[in-house]
Amino acid sequence: MKKLFAILGLLLFVQIQTQAQTPITKLPTWALGPFVRPASANPVISPDSTTSFYDPMQKKPVDWESNDTFNPAAAVKNGKIYVLYRAEDKSGVAIGHRTSRIGLAKSSNGITMKRTGKPVLFPAVDDQQEFEWTGGCEDPRVAVTEDGTYLMLYTQWNKKVPRLGSATSRDLVNWKKHGPIFQDAYSGKFHNIASKSASILTTVKNNKLVITKHKGKYWIYWGEHHVYAATSDNLVDWSPVLNEKGELLKLVSPRKGYFDSGLTECGPPAILTDKGIVLMYNGKNLSGTNSDQNYTANSYCAGQMLFSAEEPSKLIERLDKPFLIPEAPFEKSGQYPAGTVFIEGLVYYKNKYMLYYGCADSRVAVAVYDPPKK
Repeated sequence: MKKLFAILGLLLFVQIQTQAQTPITKLPTWALGPFVRPASANPVISPDSTTSFYDPMQKKPVDWESNDTFNPAAAVKNGKIYVLYRAEDKSGVAIGHRTSRIGLAKSSNGITMKRTGKPVLFPAVDDQQEFEWTGGCEDPRVAVTEDGTYLMLYTQWNKKVPRLGSATSRDLVNWKKHGPIFQDAYSGKFHNIASKSASILTTVKNNKLVITKHKGKYWIYWGEHHVYAATSDNLVDWSPVLNEKGELLKLVSPRKGYFDSGLTECGPPAILTDKGIVLMYNGKNLSGTNSDQNYTANSYCAGQMLFSAEEPSKLIERLDKPFLIPEAPFEKSGQYPAGTVFIEGLVYYKNKYMLYYGCADSRVAVAVYDPPKK
């Protein structure tokens, strides 16, 4: 009898765990989704040890995408989807110790990728060398203006201080670096702080996702631990939004006991909708008593927040459960074994949202949301 109860108890535990380890199934009307992984499509980008790139810093060829390919941005140009992904070589032994460069892949269906074989943004002998060498260029977010200027907000990593940097392009191949985005604001007060993960405000216009303004200024949400904001007149130089004490205004913070108990890290470009501003983000779960026991300790799952369209710094609502969690083996095993679905790239393509994300800091995958037709 004891054995029977033990078996029944184990089955009940497995059932509870199976139910708990699932994303939210019914989303509120303001949220985007559900996002569905295309059958047998993922991962869409994986490490490649056959490609070589002549590194201008080391003055020798390097296998620049041989170790990991992950954390992608995405954009649409001339009817094609372009994915800009972070690639790491084998120069180090752990996350953050290798050199990262940004690669480019093109697709006519969002799934089958053709890579350029060379990085398009990387550390070089230029005026950004002190901010990018030897760590590199990491975790891009990309969006486009109505006139076709692409903006990349990415992490410049010199293995000392991570800084948000900006770059612009007209063709997604040739990029002009503009340097750290906070270097001039408030006399450089925030130039030397750690800054990462910037999601610029966009909206769907003429069936494409384009950068938009709030009260005449460009707007970003940014931050890894907390969610902050910043504004700009030119897409290049940004001023953080401050509180009455002159400190960074915290819009959102981690919550004890939830999937985002460790971090609330901004994801792909935010979207202005008829319900408000939707910000997708990456929630890291803590380990221990302050974590959400329904999800793996230290894992990254994807959440959504709704901000006011009139006051973009005002949070209205937030999902209590993630809408995307690590499920596939390659999402749960890689150089980050706790598992990630780290969302960074979002495009509106052929009336569907294509969401690109990093898998366990090792590969790139895609999930698709097909909104109901009006």
